[in-house]
Amino acid sequence: MDALRETFTQHGPLVAALGGFIVGCLFGAIVFATNYCAMGSLSDIHNFGDYRRFRAWILAAATALVGTQALHAAGMVALDKSMYLATPGLNWAGHILGGVMFGFGMVFTGGCPSRNLARAGSGDLRSLLTLVVLGLVAYMAIGGIFAPARTVLEQATSLGLPAQSLGDLLARAASLGPGTGHLFVTLLLAVAAGVYCFANASFRGSRVHVLSGLGVGLTVIVGWVLTGLAFDDMATRPVPPISLTYVRPTGDAIEWLIRYTAGPVPGFGTASVFGALLGAFAASLKMGRFRITSFSDTGDTLRNLFGAALMGVGGVMALGCTVGQAITGVSTLALGSFLTFAAIVAGGFWGLRVLERRILAGA
Repeated sequence: MDALRETFTQHGPLVAALGGFIVGCLFGAIVFATNYCAMGSLSDIHNFGDYRRFRAWILAAATALVGTQALHAAGMVALDKSMYLATPGLNWAGHILGGVMFGFGMVFTGGCPSRNLARAGSGDLRSLLTLVVLGLVAYMAIGGIFAPARTVLEQATSLGLPAQSLGDLLARAASLGPGTGHLFVTLLLAVAAGVYCFANASFRGSRVHVLSGLGVGLTVIVGWVLTGLAFDDMATRPVPPISLTYVRPTGDAIEWLIRYTAGPVPGFGTASVFGALLGAFAASLKMGRFRITSFSDTGDTLRNLFGAALMGVGGVMALGCTVGQAITGVSTLALGSFLTFAAIVAGGFWGLRVLERRILAGA
């Protein structure tokens, strides 16, 4: 393992780029082939009372959680260096408000960034434009025109905590060792998620939903392995370990295309965006479902642009999306990730009710 880590750290940028691209390809292919979709899972519940895709989402998070915590315990990934746990304060307002904005917005674009990547790869020009707008607005929220207001909100509402991880918080409260706290919380959440998912006969009998949840969760684990082993704390500018997330990386991908000569080797996130597009493209060709499609009318265009802008701002405020927070973030046991997960679900259901009323009013 030490030899592998040394090899990875010596070639960190290349490992991150190639690894991100490969993991992204797998993710895009899985999302497209299995019709995995977080927003779609909420729509299924709202319209049909069907919880199978939602359970697949929960299974993905649980799978990523167990694998990631095992990697952390084995010393393969320093989760405390990741953006989820390294931040000194809990930006509760950003997680909640940003999560609600993101969840509301993804309804109007017909899916979160990962779903739009899969659709764009299969020829959907609506999703491609949605991703471009999302990436640009995300950058406006990171360091552009929306950044000052976001920063003021974060500073005014940041809550000081002795730790960000639920495992560490439990360990402090119960006077346990950090490893024991992480193990207890991981087992509790994993068992609860397993019971919730597999106690349902409809989900157990749906091979595609089970495989989609396991597949998405495993891609997140592989992402942590690659960036965890490539992390070099002694580097001039250490790149913290990370796994799949698709809000800021979408903006990073646009910037990389514009500024390629300034940095020819893309980072993990940027490479995973291009990988997801290619993976979905390959899956759509193999399944005979590649089709060039576009907006149906002006209303469709405005709905998608509105949703993309909300996801861009909300995703930055919440530090992630249905993958970046609700799966990758949850796998670190970060309290903020659980807040964002709940807020995205709440915002999604709110958006579905609003969209339904608009459709009925238009009819």
